Amino acid sequence: MAWDEWEQLKASAAGRQPAGMRLNQAADAGGTASSGSGDRLKHAAKPWNRAAGTADDLRISTNNTRTTLTTAHVGMAGGLSGLASLAELQSVLTSWEERLGALRDECESLVPKLRTVGRELVEVDAGIAAKVGSVPVQQGGGAK
Repeated sequence: MAWDEWEQLKASAAGRQPAGMRLNQAADAGGTASSGSGDRLKHAAKPWNRAAGTADDLRISTNNTRTTLTTAHVGMAGGLSGLASLAELQSVLTSWEERLGALRDECESLVPKLRTVGRELVEVDAGIAAKVGSVPVQQGGGAK
């Protein structure tokens, strides 16, 4: 890049106003970003409830998959008796049943925790707003 081009780029950048930065695009109570000069960061329960719903869906899906896997192996021992791989096959099945069970249990424990977080954050916002609203504000000329 030539020196003149560099100087032009610098001059162009200096002429632009910097973009303001807002934490999380100042999400409104509906969980969507809002714009304007008076925006405030507000917590919303909706994203937490959506995450809880996703965790519950994963719990159900994982449990169904675990049941399907276990059912698919019923009677397999009779058809494979005498094969050396039968013990390894059972070991793999047990391992997957344990993994899927642990995932299901983890998702089950997350659902109420996620819902609680969303509810508590909204309550904290309301509590802080009430406290701020109770602070007397002098009207007019300010301090003298």
